[in-house]
Amino acid sequence: MAKLYVNPKVKKGHINPELQGHFSEHLGRCIYEGIYVGENSEIPNVNGMRTDVVEALKEIRVPVLRWPGGCFADEYHWKDGIGPKEGRKKMINTHWGGVVEDNSFGTHEFMELCRQLGCKTYINGNLGSGTVQEMSEWVEYMTFDGVSPMADLRKENGHEKPWTVDYFGVGNESWGCGGNMRPEFYGDMYRRYQTYVRNYDSKKPISKIACGANADDYHWTDKVLETTFDHGNGFMGGMSLHYYTIPTGTWGKKGSALVFDEKDWYRTLKATLKMETLIRRHGAIMDQYDPEKKIGMVIDEWGTWYDVEPGTNPGFLYQQNTMRDALVAGLNLNLFNKNCDRVKMANIAQMVNVLQAVILTEGEKMAKTPTWHVFDLYKYHQDGELVESSIETREVGLEEAYRIPDLSESVSLGKDGRLHVTVTNASLADHAEIEGCFAETTIKAVRGRILAGEMHAHNTFEEPDAIHTTEFTEFTVEGNKVCFTLPACSVLHLELEIS
Repeated sequence: MAKLYVNPKVKKGHINPELQGHFSEHLGRCIYEGIYVGENSEIPNVNGMRTDVVEALKEIRVPVLRWPGGCFADEYHWKDGIGPKEGRKKMINTHWGGVVEDNSFGTHEFMELCRQLGCKTYINGNLGSGTVQEMSEWVEYMTFDGVSPMADLRKENGHEKPWTVDYFGVGNESWGCGGNMRPEFYGDMYRRYQTYVRNYDSKKPISKIACGANADDYHWTDKVLETTFDHGNGFMGGMSLHYYTIPTGTWGKKGSALVFDEKDWYRTLKATLKMETLIRRHGAIMDQYDPEKKIGMVIDEWGTWYDVEPGTNPGFLYQQNTMRDALVAGLNLNLFNKNCDRVKMANIAQMVNVLQAVILTEGEKMAKTPTWHVFDLYKYHQDGELVESSIETREVGLEEAYRIPDLSESVSLGKDGRLHVTVTNASLADHAEIEGCFAETTIKAVRGRILAGEMHAHNTFEEPDAIHTTEFTEFTVEGNKVCFTLPACSVLHLELEIS
């Protein structure tokens, strides 16, 4: 029997709601058709945002949304997306599918979406092909409450009062699609551009996010910080990190989202667990410059990346979503929780119809993916206090190089005084008998929900509820212990009332 040890008296850090953030890019059918259908669509909508999708996203308490990219951000010119829609410029989306971008979803529409979701805003600015003036004017347009050319333009376009911009990314993937820059050059560019991301409202300061590394490029992290760290407080609120789980480890042939075997299962989860090493090693470099951890690690692109579904536009990155993705989500969210002293935000890529989406749509049809259900289980961690926990594990897998721990966990104490325990079982063959011991704690009541199923299980538009969470009752309570049986291939949330 595996031992789960929890000490609710030992607080390890605060779990920002933003650790369960999301990402929406002008890519494929993420925004158009997925989120935004326009005010005149027959699909039920509010100001163009499809009602079913918004309600599903509100259910998992989306805390923050990043937009407009991604690679698209560094070719996006924000003035093309404001004003009367019939007059907005059209362009070719050269990064994603070579389709026409009509800019009908722009700044006003994004802010309206965030209003409907009740979430924070994360704008990614154009450093790659944009000017300092363009970035500066965008911030002024969105946040200045006074008389100025950009504030007046916003009012002319129908929004009298400024919005709140919570986070602003200064460029995206500047080491690649965002400009192919060297880290020292980007560091100097960041110093320059961020100067003009002004805080027009001192009560609502913008947290500025610098472009961080691609996966294990530790040199980038070191040199960017070396170039920028001496500039003072408020200069950098966070530094990004991008890492995608690719089963094969190669970009050329990533493998199918639906057609995979047990070896592929363990290889995928082994790849996703690299995230722990990345957090630790990039974090150690950040500690050299920022030992007080004032700069947050912002993992604003993460998730699985497979070959696109047969018959779909290869530039649209549309893939299905199975229990394999659910385990990837659970493992990553546990890791983010347990490293919340440094990781302050994470944004799954992407929200709808792209990569590891939480929602899929086709016309008026919508399906919640297994990944959506994991976010639904983990939402209770938001704004909680991480408490000390550990779990005994054993290695599982079919190949020596791809063996992984069978179990992972994280535990938080909510503001309502309840403990929230999330546990994953990555084994495909064996259930896990677990004895949870809660130090200095009296357990008054336990409730649970679980997501479990065969590894290929997924939802379709014909069967949108083929895989979903169910009530979990396979536990016993005695004193300060909870004993339970966790099925193979599952993700569990337990809520404990304690005293």
